[in-house]
Amino acid sequence: MSVTGACQVCEQREAEYACHRCGAAVCSVHFDQDRGVCVHCADPEGRDDVFAEGDGDVPEFR
Repeated sequence: MSVTGACQVCEQREAEYACHRCGAAVCSVHFDQDRGVCVHCADPEGRDDVFAEGDGDVPEFR
């Protein structure tokens, strides 16, 4: 499957992956390659900070 557009987490980087659970298009920073899911699906309870250093002023996940 081809993934195009901006990452649906940070909306700054180019999306390279699609989450196998929710289908979100995400960049390599916001994708857990071991599990094949986005950072939100990898941590559904929201315990970890999903925004990488340098993401700047990123929007909140909806």
